[in-house]
Amino acid sequence: MSKRRPRIAVTTSKASSWRIFPMFALNIWLAGGRAVRWTAARPYHLDDVDGLVIGGGDDISPDIYGGELVSSARLDPARDAMEQELVTGACQRGMPVLGVCRGAQMINVALGGTLHQDAYGVYATSVKYKTILPRKTVSVQPGTQFAQIAGLELMRVNALHSQAVDRLGAGLRVAAQDGGGMVQAVEREDGPFMIGVQWHPEHLIYARRQRALFGALVAAA
Repeated sequence: MSKRRPRIAVTTSKASSWRIFPMFALNIWLAGGRAVRWTAARPYHLDDVDGLVIGGGDDISPDIYGGELVSSARLDPARDAMEQELVTGACQRGMPVLGVCRGAQMINVALGGTLHQDAYGVYATSVKYKTILPRKTVSVQPGTQFAQIAGLELMRVNALHSQAVDRLGAGLRVAAQDGGGMVQAVEREDGPFMIGVQWHPEHLIYARRQRALFGALVAAA
């Protein structure tokens, strides 16, 4: 009898779900899992899946973490509420979680952290890119789970974000930074797999170290 593929829920935005979800589904399938798409408009329950991806998309409302709204923000309150609940529930269940771009920020916020809404205004020496091509260089922090998965060599990634982690959420640590010191990845210090990255590994399917993230998620599931 063949072994059942772990079911991995992927949260998506209403606007970009149709083009983003297939990339996640392919990466998860190659890693040995099976992806299911979740949006705030459909019923969802963590007991139905083995792992979770919090995907990219709209900005997170600053109401959640006590920030002030900037005029450029694009918000989806229903998705915010869903993903907060999912991250909290996954922590309670010991379920593995991968956060991508907005998803990394949501992990941080759901665990009590805050965000820089204008990340490049704070980190003036961080080079700003807005591309799915791997042009941004990040440094992986030694002694992290992320380093065990992807290695310590400098990593070239893509970048589409304008916000970034400010104060870390409870139980999190920095796993990668860019040359200007901006946080590029976070992870749980202890407990089950929970890693959030600021870039979009689903678009870097040709890169072994990016596929390793999905492999680690599915293995943990």
